[in-house]
Amino acid sequence: MVTSEENLVLDFQTLHNLEWIEANGLGGFSSGTFSGAHSRKYHGLLVASMQPPVKRVVVVSKLEETIITAKGSFNLSCNQFPGALHPRGFQYITSYKHDLFPQWIYHVNGITLSKTVAMIHGENTTVVLYEVLEAPEKFSMQLQPFYASRDMHQLARANDYIGQHYLFNRGIFQTMNYQGCPEFFISVPRSQFVEGRVWYYNFEYQQEYVRGMDFREDLFSHGRFEVTLRKGSRLGIIVSLENPSGRDAWKLFRQERRRREAIAKPFDHPGLASLALAADQFVVNRSESKTIIAGYPWFTDCGRDTMIALPGLCLVTGQFREARKILQMFADHVSDGMIPNRFPDVGHDPEYNSIDASLWFFYAVYKYYKYSSDKVFVKGILPLLRDMIDWHYRGTRYGIHVDKHDELLMGGDPATQLTWMDAKVGEWPVTSRWGKPVEVNALWYNALCVTAFLHDELNYHEDAADFTLKAEDVRRSFNNVFWNEDLGYLYDCIQDNHPVTEVRPNQLYAVSLPFPVLYQSRASRMMELVHDHLLTPYGVRSLSPQHPAFRARYEGGPDQRDASYHQGPAWSHLLGPFIDGLFYAMDDEARGLATELVENMFQHLHDGCVGTVSEIFDGDPPYSPGGGIAQAWSVGELLRVATEYDLFSNRSRALGSKVIETVGLNGI
Repeated sequence: MVTSEENLVLDFQTLHNLEWIEANGLGGFSSGTFSGAHSRKYHGLLVASMQPPVKRVVVVSKLEETIITAKGSFNLSCNQFPGALHPRGFQYITSYKHDLFPQWIYHVNGITLSKTVAMIHGENTTVVLYEVLEAPEKFSMQLQPFYASRDMHQLARANDYIGQHYLFNRGIFQTMNYQGCPEFFISVPRSQFVEGRVWYYNFEYQQEYVRGMDFREDLFSHGRFEVTLRKGSRLGIIVSLENPSGRDAWKLFRQERRRREAIAKPFDHPGLASLALAADQFVVNRSESKTIIAGYPWFTDCGRDTMIALPGLCLVTGQFREARKILQMFADHVSDGMIPNRFPDVGHDPEYNSIDASLWFFYAVYKYYKYSSDKVFVKGILPLLRDMIDWHYRGTRYGIHVDKHDELLMGGDPATQLTWMDAKVGEWPVTSRWGKPVEVNALWYNALCVTAFLHDELNYHEDAADFTLKAEDVRRSFNNVFWNEDLGYLYDCIQDNHPVTEVRPNQLYAVSLPFPVLYQSRASRMMELVHDHLLTPYGVRSLSPQHPAFRARYEGGPDQRDASYHQGPAWSHLLGPFIDGLFYAMDDEARGLATELVENMFQHLHDGCVGTVSEIFDGDPPYSPGGGIAQAWSVGELLRVATEYDLFSNRSRALGSKVIETVGLNGI
């Protein structure tokens, strides 16, 4: 797709493989690559959320920068077109970094220019800041905006319907490109605007090409801004859905910087501080409440992901108010004993197609109480938890119910995919884990234990005893039904009383949850097998390489990727339950390996999407990242285990102390 001299391609590709993202707490974001050329249709300078956290629109795709001196023009930007890179502004990049914000340093013709991009929390607003660090004489800078004004999942094509009208007054540009699309503003102080309405054709997005998707787009511009700069000049640009009249980009930036510094300050390890900043990007508004975006760039909020991620994203970071709002928001949407598995990007009706998301809700409520000691909230939510358990005994959607013969939870059929391994190609559920999945029953046991525990905390001791007896029955059955004594691991699923013998990571939840369902005497054997078959430096494989269906690479078109999604790639969020399992099975002997695994992920913060954690990695070396560029449960689980086990500090962390609970059958 690209033809250039090899040394320039290598330089370009290094920068092009490194992405950055800025999120605004509304579901919107600003994102791109450090090369300056977009590689995804989701990249954009301003991707606004019109109905937080969904209905996201790529409003302004990018801002092209050109320096004009007496010795010529130097374009700092970069784009990929069929067979060419143009312009080649990446050649002028001398350094880049992402600490609190993404930042570049350009050096060209004696001019040294700093550029920083920041998105403002709570607004569909991006600021771009330029500082002239060195310049032999004054020069002109041209800034040309390109925009698509389209749904972020689509691509724009040149057309005659785009709005031709705009206003420019005192440095503020204003336009609305299509009916139904948002009006937006670009503020460039002390600038003049030179009109030049034109379409630019065939921008290529490399990652979309690799993903087997449509990868070419046309972008429109009304013209360019021109401003004169010299050494010491500072230029702050505001790109926003709000009128920036009277607002200063540098003041907005300083406020945002202070907000982020406050997030990082409690963490005395740079890796933990980076994870805390990454965690902040996923907690977003939904109506008058809060929720968690499962990942960027394409995910919305999902029940399962939210409940798994919540302890690391909100509780470790002390955001108890936000955690309570998230839990209450999902509680308000409970239907037939189930929380929503997914809120769609378009429309309002949530989807309830999960067997485990509702059980994860119990886990999140428990963790919230252990961190916050908020008995008022627990007292209010306890009747709902009881009702949800009753629904699971009576039966709810998709045939989800308790089997009266062994007290284990079951549901689904060969045509459904109700667990987190939910990829489907056409009518084929790639990993059809119907029946009695192992992690679902570990969660079912925990739901009963949590309910017993919370009743006890509120002095409802008779009710607590009743739920404890139910939990003991489940634990006995679980260990009888799922344990493979000969090989020392847990079956992945029981279907029509027949065990599914695939070696998968789902068994980790039998030893990682607050109330481990697997007898401790068996835990070390299981953990050794998971370690040998599934562990990689960046996550836990979704299937053993010894299985004939194993696929290490997450690659190809949509069907190929879905067919491999849960068939071998390593999932970074599973390092959380793996580390939990290490401490349950081996206690202090686990610390060395746990620390090494988290440190590996600290190194990953410099790769992929810099400053955050990818969704998945290939199951074999070199373990290339894939899937979502920033994933909530990946960040949350790393931050949770690193703090709960105090892996990087000798300080006592009262909020983060790990407590393994047992209900009945102690000592087995």
